[in-house]
Amino acid sequence: MSKAQFEGLISGERRLSRAELGARVLRAARGFDELGVGEGDCVALLLRNDFAFFEASLAAMRLGAYAVPINWHFKADEVGYILRDCAARVLVVHADLLLGIAGAIPAGTACLVVQTPPEVCAAYRIDPALARLQANATDWDRWVASHTPHEGAMRRPTYSMIYTSGTTGNPKGVRRHAPSPDDERKTEDLRRAVYGSREGMIAALPGPLYHSAPNSFGLRAVRDASCTILVPRFDAEELLAIIERHRVTHMFMGPTMFVRLLKLPEQVRRRYDVSSLEFIIHAAAPCPADVKRAMIEWWGPTLNEFYGGTESGPVTLSSSADFLAHPGTVGRVVPGAIVRALDEDGNEVPAGTPGELFMRIPYYPDFTYHNQPEKRREVERDGLMTIGDVGYFDAEGYLYICDRKRDMVISGGVNIYPAEIEAAILALDGVKDCAVFGIPDAEFGETLMAIVEPQDGAVIAPDDVRAYLQAQLADYKVPRRIEIGRDLPREDSGKIFKRRLREPYWREAGRAI
Repeated sequence: MSKAQFEGLISGERRLSRAELGARVLRAARGFDELGVGEGDCVALLLRNDFAFFEASLAAMRLGAYAVPINWHFKADEVGYILRDCAARVLVVHADLLLGIAGAIPAGTACLVVQTPPEVCAAYRIDPALARLQANATDWDRWVASHTPHEGAMRRPTYSMIYTSGTTGNPKGVRRHAPSPDDERKTEDLRRAVYGSREGMIAALPGPLYHSAPNSFGLRAVRDASCTILVPRFDAEELLAIIERHRVTHMFMGPTMFVRLLKLPEQVRRRYDVSSLEFIIHAAAPCPADVKRAMIEWWGPTLNEFYGGTESGPVTLSSSADFLAHPGTVGRVVPGAIVRALDEDGNEVPAGTPGELFMRIPYYPDFTYHNQPEKRREVERDGLMTIGDVGYFDAEGYLYICDRKRDMVISGGVNIYPAEIEAAILALDGVKDCAVFGIPDAEFGETLMAIVEPQDGAVIAPDDVRAYLQAQLADYKVPRRIEIGRDLPREDSGKIFKRRLREPYWREAGRAI
């Protein structure tokens, strides 16, 4: 049997058949049930792309519980906050990641440890000694095998509870309500259309499963695809080899991946057969028009894009043909969705005029921010909600995103709120004030810059700020560029005029986001 004919999950040299996955999910569900996991509870996952991610996610959902993926780049305090906020009954964690966050696990949270697999160790250059379980750890594989299959009926439908970065420094869990059977069917039909799903497809997962869109795509791929290939870490040439080796047809990707693929020498790109590709869906960050055009020239009209957020779901869809005819568009509104561009007074603006985008899909399961319902009310207007983007429609109904209303940076498809980083900088001795914002970056779309204003008489070096932040925050939140400044521009209210700081960089780049 060829690799492409295998039905199930593939990761490196490991295989897990569909039947084996189903059996392990039922055993894990029984185990979670015995640990007290019930409807509405949370099972946290601190895992890289691995079989256990799907086993634990699907087992939790079977019990009507929420799988809570945690960004494994987070430091201990960041992980601890999410575990406490969601009151995780269980944490499933890779062995090497546990070493850095063990002290942050709340009392009462059961910890199940997954031996870090060899392909992950190779991808991240992890010492195999760190990948093995400690003597007192509860081994995930043995724990799963020790339980009989769960025999109860599938409980109310749930989704992953994704934590988004917060404007006040702490992330917010997007907790969806259980849909009606009819709304669930419509939602799944929409997702299949957006992902281009078909029976017998072969999917690859090169994006991190803790991220909202790869998570959604991945959970449906393991159900709909005949074969799903987990990619431990994105590497441009290795992905091309995987596409050729497994005859991949479907993927979710981010624009940064396209940039890295296009940086490969022409002779390397031509070395691999990518003719099996049928449907590539991308989202999460703006894709430069020249990058997307170059990818379509290389991979053919396989690229599709949706616009939306963790909160809203996919509200528009654009094909390659749509993009080529309307460069820069994120597509037309999907059937049943509502998207409106509104001015400051809540009035809908005419075609060609930018406005803040408010949206909703009536049948898409509604949500609240876990433990922060007031934050949910803040983003709503007349039954629609916003994720803070500014855009406009053309005369034919195609949507274009042109700016961002909220103080958010999207770097490599990851949402980063400067408030969290600014709060950390302000805690450093000698700092009077600071501003963190996004500036253009050819590979990641935008990257973080910080301007730090010392207190009178204090001496602070950029390296001091960087070292302090690296001890406090995930590495991707540490600004690549740090400058020391004086007399930062301020609005009448005293707030730093951040737009004035960032505008020169974006003007030079010829774009706003």
